[in-house]
Amino acid sequence: MSFPTVNPTETASWKALETHYKALASKGMQTALTGNESRAKAMSVSWQDFFFDYAKNRITEETFSLLMDLAKEVELKTAIDMQFAGERINATENRAVLHTALRNFDAMKPEVSQTLEKIKQFSEAVISGTYKGFSGKPITDIVNIGIGGSHLGPEMVVEALHHYSNHLNIHFIANVDGDNVQDILSNLNPETTLVIVVSKSFTTQETLTNATVAKNWFLQKASKEAIARHFVAVSMNTKEAVKFGVAESNVFPMYDWVGGRFSLWGAVGLSISCALGYHRFEELLKGGFEMDKHFQTTEFHQNIPVILGLLSVWYNNFFKVETEGIVAYSEYLHKLVPYLQQAVMESNGKSVDRNGTAVDYQTGTIAWGDVGSNAQHAFFQLLHQGTKWVPTDFIGFSQSLQGNTKNHNILMANFFAQTESLWEGKPADPQNPYTGFEGNRPSNTLLIKKLTPKNLGSLIALYEHKVFVQGVIWNIYSYDQWGVELGKKVARGTLQAIVNQNPDQMTNSSTQQLLKQYLQDQAENK
Repeated sequence: MSFPTVNPTETASWKALETHYKALASKGMQTALTGNESRAKAMSVSWQDFFFDYAKNRITEETFSLLMDLAKEVELKTAIDMQFAGERINATENRAVLHTALRNFDAMKPEVSQTLEKIKQFSEAVISGTYKGFSGKPITDIVNIGIGGSHLGPEMVVEALHHYSNHLNIHFIANVDGDNVQDILSNLNPETTLVIVVSKSFTTQETLTNATVAKNWFLQKASKEAIARHFVAVSMNTKEAVKFGVAESNVFPMYDWVGGRFSLWGAVGLSISCALGYHRFEELLKGGFEMDKHFQTTEFHQNIPVILGLLSVWYNNFFKVETEGIVAYSEYLHKLVPYLQQAVMESNGKSVDRNGTAVDYQTGTIAWGDVGSNAQHAFFQLLHQGTKWVPTDFIGFSQSLQGNTKNHNILMANFFAQTESLWEGKPADPQNPYTGFEGNRPSNTLLIKKLTPKNLGSLIALYEHKVFVQGVIWNIYSYDQWGVELGKKVARGTLQAIVNQNPDQMTNSSTQQLLKQYLQDQAENK
């Protein structure tokens, strides 16, 4: 069995969707839900603590049926089965795509079980205070140094589940901006700080640069021998981690078959386990696992990730809408959008299909958004009355965490009202044309019972699988990331030009000019 390589535009369902789109494109659907309970019921899915409503979309029963046909024609079910079976579906890098194996509690790989046990033992020792620093004091602060998937996932989860956090203070360093690194380290005590260096290769320039700054800061107060008590690594490259000063026993493994942006479920989540306790980290994994089972076994017409992925294709490829909004009505989820931006755009920002041919249709959508209700006072003006319309996912929770029901009711009243207002619109006042709202603007609603570790795990996995669905339909490889590398390679040359103070070694005249100005400004600052 080989991974499907179907050009979607050549399928009968795609051609039928093009014809269908022409009939539906200009149709106003603002009243489609007025007194129409059957549409609301038909276009919703109830699953565990999730209620998914997609009734406010510019689709009909025929649209939905044609999208289901498209999923079958591109052989989505075969692709799903091959992913979960561990086939090397990331063909450009000859790798399996098995981040789901990090949370498969039905058939866990031995190496994954061993790593989870190691995470449990280590994090519990740090939390309890039995793990001591070089001076005999317990750890109070943890600094996670990574970038991309080694940073965005753990930071997002720690922030999202802050309500469940313990006494440890967790700090994240990713950007190679030295000012930010210094700001964080200057407020910490080396005697009680643990640094987690996360790098699959242990050669990533930004991560190693920041880790070296942290090590030099640490050595101002401690000996080289003490590094082994205060620096741990998450990496495939044990040799380089040990060379850096990490004790071999404190190197936590990463796997070739897990992409960085999907790696928070394994040892990359060590900071999560320390921040929340291992039992809550495991709840997060179990939530992801439950969504995996839903995605793998549920019929497509009731499968939340499949429906989300198909709706995205519908708007991106037929309505030519290039962006998607994500608005979570919880301040705890303020890091969700940056995390999903990497998952979505690093995965599906591709222009060559799985046959090695340049695509002649749109792929990767642009993901953006913020938290509600803050976002209502920022970009919602464009959502409601702008010339561009943006399909938007609304994520909200029925139960508050702190028990402030009054505030929560106001928050969620806005949550419900925004989707309805975007859909139904409002006629303009005859005396004031500026008060009109066109409506007919689509959204999906994910109403979740409560923000718990398990439900967050399911939410993250849901979007992972949506990305997979999109990639299969677009016939692209979602799990390589060649586009990340070019700028890094060019940066080596520009760094050499800066260090040598020789901008003329660059062949691009604009870059030459910019480097000359940069070096001049630096000279004035000495």
